[in-house]
This record gives sequence, C-alpha cells and structure tokens, in this order.
Amino acid sequence: MQHQAMTEGQNRAQGVRQILFTSFWLMLLILSVKVSVGWRVRSLSLMAESLHTLLTSVSTFLSLLTLKAYRPNGYPIYGQGKREVVITFVLIAILGFAGLNLIGLSAQQLIGVISGGTQSFPVRVSWPLMQVLGVLVVASLGMAILGLYQGRVLSHPALRFNAGQLFKDVLLTLLVIGGLVGVWVGIRWLDVFLAIVLVLLAAGSCWQVVSWQFPLMVEQTAIAPEVLAQIARQVGGVTHCYHIRSRGLVGRLVYVQMHLIVHPDLANLTPLIAERIETFIQERYGPVHVTFFIVDDIAGSANFNQSPSVTEVNGKNDPTGRSNS
Repeated sequence: MQHQAMTEGQNRAQGVRQILFTSFWLMLLILSVKVSVGWRVRSLSLMAESLHTLLTSVSTFLSLLTLKAYRPNGYPIYGQGKREVVITFVLIAILGFAGLNLIGLSAQQLIGVISGGTQSFPVRVSWPLMQVLGVLVVASLGMAILGLYQGRVLSHPALRFNAGQLFKDVLLTLLVIGGLVGVWVGIRWLDVFLAIVLVLLAAGSCWQVVSWQFPLMVEQTAIAPEVLAQIARQVGGVTHCYHIRSRGLVGRLVYVQMHLIVHPDLANLTPLIAERIETFIQERYGPVHVTFFIVDDIAGSANFNQSPSVTEVNGKNDPTGRSNS
C-alpha cells in the first residue's frame, strides 16, 4: 500500500490537470460552433480558422495524456506513448486532407471573383454571426488569460504553451471577423484569400505543436539514470536511488520519477530532501517535474524486489505526481 503525501506539489498537479481539462472541453465546444456556423454561412476563412482551434484542442488532449501516462511504482512512464503518437499522425492526416480541400475550394472561388464571375458559395454575413464570433473570442481570451496566469503560478510549461496556442487562436478569429466585415462592405475576395492564408498558417502551427509534444511521447531517456542517481546521492539522508526514469527534452521540459531510500533518522525531512534534489536537477538541466517515491520502511533497503511501505513526495514544481492505493 502507498501513502500519499499531501504536499504542495500534488495541489499543483491537480491544478494543472483541471486547467487543461477545462481548456480541452471549451475548445471542443468552440470548434463545434465554428464549424457549424462556418458551414451555415459558407465562410471558408472561418472553416480554415477552425483548423487552428482543432490543433489547440488536440495539443491540450496530448498534454493530458502525457500527464496520465506518467506512472508510479516502477511501471513504465511510456505506457501511452504509442497512442499519443498515433493521435498525432491522425491529426496530421486530418489537417492535410482538410487543408488541401479548403485551399482547392478557396483558389477556385478566388479565381472566379478575380475574373469577374460569381462565387459558387457566397458568404452570408449578418450581425448575429458577428455576435456569435464575439462570444467565442471572449471565451477563448478568458481561458487563455487564466491558463497563462496559472502557468506562471504553477510553474508548468505545458500550461504556458497551451495559453500561447489559445492567444494565437483568438488573434486569428479576430482576423476572420475583420475579413467578414470586409465581405460585408463589398470586398468579396477577402474571405477566400484569408482562407488560403489561414490554411498555410495551420501547417506551421501543426509543426509547432508536433515539435513540442513529440519529445514527451517517445520512449527515449532524456537524462541518464546514473547521472540523476549521482545528483540524488549528493543530498544528505539519501542512502539509495533506483527505478529512475525520465523523458522529454532537456532545456524545455523533462519528466522524472525516481525511488529513494532515506535514512530512518531523517524520514520526517523527506519533503525537504525531495525539494533539494529537484532544485539540483533544475540548476543543471532546466525545467523539470519530478515525482519521488520514498521508502519509509528500513526493510526496503534489504530487498528492492519486495514492496515496502512507500511515500510519494512531489518536487516543488511537480505537476504529475499521483499514487495508487
């Protein structure tokens, strides 16, 4: 049985998950509204901007999967990596298919407008449409501000990255609104032109999301276990360090978990010991989030293959710690 330490790190972990979960469902709602409204009013630019909202939703979902894939008790922390990679490639396929179709339709419409013909799918701009898009902008902006604030308070790069994606989505939605206003006053080609631009921007955003998420998915050790063990043993009270795992990208974000055996006389100082170890790792490798599983039974030092009583302690900036009972 494991005893969960109610530490500040665990509160941060819960906060990170709540913010990402809320952001994910809000983005899905906004995505459904954009797609349905864009289809109804025949706005290719709004449909193209929906690709960016889809990217933000999937990126948030991948961050949630990454947190859930981080497992205690010596189980692999890469248990869900394959699923995340599959989701990423499905995303790329969907974006590629949708983007190519939107570019084709937009180019056809743009050529028709330039040559003096009529649009096959004229955009139907109205005041209620602007009101709906305004509500979506306010909702996304509020979530982005909350995510950015919590990212700074909780010191979690994933929240800051998610907030950046939300701010970008807000700016692009405002760009679409400006384009629709132009269509409203008679600039008919503006909607299809913006659609082409937004699809091209979506390709760059897709690469940005993949480059951020991919290092957290693959089964690749970020920091050598022996190096982490050496750092841990530099802290007084640590008698042994084992079952060390890490993944991520050094300099951006690295997830680490390790099991420690602490001298019985210093068992009441385990949160301080964990904090010092994480501080040393951060000073050397940059942003890290560490979960410690500390053996509080002296019998654990005799046989590591058994299951002695373990206490989970999270580092001061750890967003991923959890325990099973």
